[in-house]
Amino acid sequence: MITPLKIENYVSTYLSKEDDLLRELDRVTNLRTLTPRMLSGHVQGNFLSIISSILRPKRILEIGTFTGYSALCLAAGLADDGLIYTLDRDEETALIAQSFFERSEYKSKIRHIVGDAKSIIPTLDEEWDLVFIDADKEAYLVYYEMVIEKVRPSGIILADNILWSGKIVEEPMDKKTRLIHEFNMAIAQDTRVKNVILPLRDGVNVIMKK
Repeated sequence: MITPLKIENYVSTYLSKEDDLLRELDRVTNLRTLTPRMLSGHVQGNFLSIISSILRPKRILEIGTFTGYSALCLAAGLADDGLIYTLDRDEETALIAQSFFERSEYKSKIRHIVGDAKSIIPTLDEEWDLVFIDADKEAYLVYYEMVIEKVRPSGIILADNILWSGKIVEEPMDKKTRLIHEFNMAIAQDTRVKNVILPLRDGVNVIMKK
């Protein structure tokens, strides 16, 4: 946890109500998965929904579906003719995600693809308005370089877990933390973009293409 517990509780108390379907998905994720903390959750979900609603994107790419909470939040802001492509290689959590997608009002706007994102992304002939990277942390830079040229000017890339439970400022760093740190350094030095890191939940790097 990055912020003090009292602040976390305050933030969780004073925000817009969680959708019933999302609340059920949260509960199911906690009951049926070994790593429920991977779920975006209510606070971050509201953040994703607001960002998406501001942009009104026609095309969203999500790398890392897990059980689908973040995809549903992002889908809430899509343009009328918008689509979200959400990618994940875990077939078991994909079953949970798909079951909730089918029950959602956004089901016709969600393209749920199970497989290796590195193989799938090059096959998607789209210009991205919004990209959410929340998959294997070791590959963040790989994913970033795969999508950056297809992000429209003023488009947004969001990279999750970027503060890695505060380990990012501790020494010595383990391998995974070091790779996340290298990603953050690379983004700060990339002249193609402008960014800010928000200490929201586990940290989000908000990156805007110039």
